[in-house]
Amino acid sequence: MNNAAQTRSPVEGRVSTGIAGLDDILGGGFPANRLYLIEGAPGTGKTTLALQFLLAGRECGERGLYVTLSESEEELRLAAATHGWSLDGLDLFQLIGDTVLDPEAEQTILHPSELELGETSRGVMAMVDACNPVRVVFDSLSEMRLLAQNPLRYRRQILALKQFFAQHRCTVLLLDDKTSEAADLQLHSIAHGVVTLEQAALDFGSERRRLRVVKLRGSAFRGGFHDVTIRTGGLLVHPRLIAAEHHAAFSDKPVSSGIAGLDNLMGGGLIPGTNTLLVGPSGIGKTSTATCCLHAALRRGEKAALFLFDEGIGTLLSRSAGLGLDLRPHMDAGTLTVRNIDPAELSPGEFAAGIRRSVESDGARCVVIDSLNAYLHSMPGEKFLVLQMHELLSYLNQSGVVTLVILGQHGLIGDMRSGADLSYLADSILLMRFFEAAGEMRKAISVVKTRTADHERSIREFRVGPRGIRVGARLFDFQGVLTGMPAWRGDVGRLLPAGIERDEFGA
Repeated sequence: MNNAAQTRSPVEGRVSTGIAGLDDILGGGFPANRLYLIEGAPGTGKTTLALQFLLAGRECGERGLYVTLSESEEELRLAAATHGWSLDGLDLFQLIGDTVLDPEAEQTILHPSELELGETSRGVMAMVDACNPVRVVFDSLSEMRLLAQNPLRYRRQILALKQFFAQHRCTVLLLDDKTSEAADLQLHSIAHGVVTLEQAALDFGSERRRLRVVKLRGSAFRGGFHDVTIRTGGLLVHPRLIAAEHHAAFSDKPVSSGIAGLDNLMGGGLIPGTNTLLVGPSGIGKTSTATCCLHAALRRGEKAALFLFDEGIGTLLSRSAGLGLDLRPHMDAGTLTVRNIDPAELSPGEFAAGIRRSVESDGARCVVIDSLNAYLHSMPGEKFLVLQMHELLSYLNQSGVVTLVILGQHGLIGDMRSGADLSYLADSILLMRFFEAAGEMRKAISVVKTRTADHERSIREFRVGPRGIRVGARLFDFQGVLTGMPAWRGDVGRLLPAGIERDEFGA
């Protein structure tokens, strides 16, 4: 998504950063005419953020000045060009040049740093007087720190610059690459606000970036860490999802799953504003069942979204078509959004932001997540998966969405386990099991719980066939079906036939 399109309307007294997610975290942007510290190790996205800040000002007709002590003007323009930006209209002031390498420019009466620090500050002030900018970026403080030689001179110099910028009513970003030996808390006390950028390399997959607002004096902001991604077009910040901030009015009238037998089993169907967890081993039919529910929503005229972690879109479409559930026309019409997710490349915050776009921008009323097993791999630990899913499912429930979440279990029969226990987060749980009868592998389904209806407590056979899914009779004559090794106590003739005829299942 283009960052220009993401930029929100400025809040009065605030300066937009040009990044919608960061503006949201800050409560509308930076309070105007103040000095802010943007700190982070090299590669975390400080320069990209700073350029977006200046370009957002240019869009509003505000003059911007970029003062660089560490990069040349050519390097800045090349960096901007990689995002498709032009820096025309911005003032770029380069405080490095060939004179630094000129032996004749050296002197020995005074320490070079004493002259260079004063010349640097005077050069910045002169440029501000000449340009009269509204927004200023100073890159980077590590050079000032080296020139100052000691903390006292450094602090006094920063305080002098802060007072100077305040007199000229500039909103200033000071960039610091955190190359000092210890954490420099002096800058934290001087700056009106502090934003920290971090980057972590995983054992596999792309690096993960995140952002935290350490302080914003006199203003409320969204605390904690927020995932960040850098794409062509700039920095994208994904605010941490807080479900309590989202509420919508909706009807809680049950809707059909598209499978008559399953509706009866669940006590009437699926309830908007609830989530259903489909649990079972690989190949049991979890995705097919969820696809039936999704297809039923599409036939009702609702929009839907499907997030695939494990299966390719092409495989899903061909397999669904084999069940009589052709999803392609709905994708072509824009009523169904199918997104293939690579957990090694996608951060949890970006995933949550994608679901929010599907609900708030695309109007999806049914969301399927397939599956949580792969999503778990994108998280740093099970504890964080549970916290993330708690917020995500609460958000979807409060938005009136029918949510179907698939959780695979290890093994085929006997004792089976999942990567994480999320059963307490689910409003309804469908448990699926393989069992053997009459020399054939069969499938059983039961509703473990539902918070919204008096569900049926029986275990029934179900079968996935070329014309859909059928839920059969109660398995009266078997004991131990959920263990995968049932004992037969009666008539095998009660089981479903191998073929499903057109009139044997409900739409």
